[in-house]
Amino acid sequence: MRRNQKMVQAFFHTFLPMGLAGCAVLSLASCGPKAFVRGEYDDPTRVELLDDKFNEADMQQMADTVIRAMVSCGYVANAPKPPVVVVEKVKNRTEEHIDTLSMTDKIRTSLIKSGKVRFVNKEERDSISEEYDYSATGAVSGPTQKKKGSQIGADYILSGSLATNVQQVGNDKFIYYKLTMNLTNLETSTIDCVEERELRKKYKKQSIGL
Repeated sequence: MRRNQKMVQAFFHTFLPMGLAGCAVLSLASCGPKAFVRGEYDDPTRVELLDDKFNEADMQQMADTVIRAMVSCGYVANAPKPPVVVVEKVKNRTEEHIDTLSMTDKIRTSLIKSGKVRFVNKEERDSISEEYDYSATGAVSGPTQKKKGSQIGADYILSGSLATNVQQVGNDKFIYYKLTMNLTNLETSTIDCVEERELRKKYKKQSIGL
């Protein structure tokens, strides 16, 4: 009898903790974050306000406004040949983590496709200089050598900033964004073209349990 009792006690001491640990693991697995394992393509132009953060729809609307304004600006539209522009990254003056580099690239890409302006590739200046130095070593055949002194100087600098203002009253939250872009004449230092785009969004705080 005592022997059977000892065997039962040994069983509980040995296997019960293992069983509880296994249940705990299964519980954590079932209660943990779900993996996104199934998806489908969506329309990137459709507005989806999933949260109160800056999103791709905001970026699209702001970029489109700036592009239309710059192309129709008299100094650009009436220029005898497409002005050459250096683009600076849009400054983020908000408290959000916003990818203003993507916004800058989007504006530049659309302006290039318009055929109204040309851009100097500022980001690749160091690489271009290295290629010049390599050509000067004599390793490149004469007719294909690229030499210093042939680059085209920029006529304008395109720069801008994104600012925001947040107001919260009761269950209502208002977020205001403003993108300002300037086209500065490098010879005269004057701002020949300027455009602003404003967005204002309203959110309501969701009640607990809804």
